[in-house]
Amino acid sequence: MPVNLVATPAAELFPVPGVRWGIAEAGIRKAGRKDLSVLLLDEGSVVGGVFTQNRFCAAPVQICREHLGLHGGLTQGIRAMLINTGNANAGTGADGLMRARASCIALAQQLNVSPEQILPFSTGVIMEPLPHDRIAAGLPAALADAKQDNWARAAEAIMTTDTVAKAFSKRITLGGASVTITGISKGAGMICPNMATMLGFMATDACVSQALMAQLARELAEGSFNRVTVDGDTSTNDSFVIVATHQARHSPIESLDSADGRALKAAMLEIAQKLAQAIVRDGEGATKFITIRVEGGRTGQECRQVAYAIAHSPLVKTAFFASDPNLGRILAAVGYAGIDDLDQTLIDLYLDDVLVAQHGGRHPAYVEADGQRVMKQSEILVHVRLGRGDAVDTVWTCDLSYDYVKINADYRS
Repeated sequence: MPVNLVATPAAELFPVPGVRWGIAEAGIRKAGRKDLSVLLLDEGSVVGGVFTQNRFCAAPVQICREHLGLHGGLTQGIRAMLINTGNANAGTGADGLMRARASCIALAQQLNVSPEQILPFSTGVIMEPLPHDRIAAGLPAALADAKQDNWARAAEAIMTTDTVAKAFSKRITLGGASVTITGISKGAGMICPNMATMLGFMATDACVSQALMAQLARELAEGSFNRVTVDGDTSTNDSFVIVATHQARHSPIESLDSADGRALKAAMLEIAQKLAQAIVRDGEGATKFITIRVEGGRTGQECRQVAYAIAHSPLVKTAFFASDPNLGRILAAVGYAGIDDLDQTLIDLYLDDVLVAQHGGRHPAYVEADGQRVMKQSEILVHVRLGRGDAVDTVWTCDLSYDYVKINADYRS
């Protein structure tokens, strides 16, 4: 069961002018499951994206980078995105690239655009050939289904081991004009920073310079998807893409440091964080949602090292699952995080408002009943003070349960 997470009702997801979703069943995965989605963009839309840092990246990731000009090439305006579930098209070599390109060509022919104006995305089982013929055959149904208010159905169609569709919306005012932001994501396992087995798509009708889109995507990911982890595994297919359709009636944003730039980024970051945290709340087998806040480091990177050492520890994660206040495991993770000249006598550890350890040792007033009370909660704050600087950072994670093993042991069956 997901941790305090329910799907956003379709009526609460705002259509974004200039964006349409079409969904179909193409037979890529189990019968009766929607597994093919097409996102259509009006001409004049601009796109930015960030992708997995796994060196063994999937064919669609390689092609997306190519089509977005992330290797220094020129790009045409992106007009559509093609998403399939049930097959990751990763670990498939030259044949996988050919099949991904064939899928782009098939959609481009339907839309009368260039294949380079299509971004492909895949998620599912690794090292299996992509059934691009089924994708091509399913495109007419997906295109016939395309409409602006299909965000909820799209969120369902991109799910794999997810148990809840993840989608959020927000409206703000920029320059006197109403601006809409809506996003969806998928992911529940193989989740680790530098992107994860996740797909994220966010669109706004705001007017944003194309030159800012890559920077905006990076900064949004850094404050959201790059702050979550379920199991420490970085996927081959992670992708987070943002779209601005330029249909809102406000002056174009030419700088993220302008008043409108800051307001738009803050609103989009709010949605991105909700999407990222929803992935952790729906982590495979998760029963606890855990916020790890580390402060008092010399740098943010130092704080993140400590936070991820805690978040990735199987001993820590299983203790949370058991509601067992075996909190020496947290201190041990702080110690092996790789921070040079760390002075353990300066370290304090809190669970929510309970001071567990002070100056590197058990706090005299700490009793295990207080720790257990917090550990039994479905949402827990782990707060570490390093006492060596002013930096602070936060990571979101979950516990590790029996069901995580069951889900991943049976994943291909």
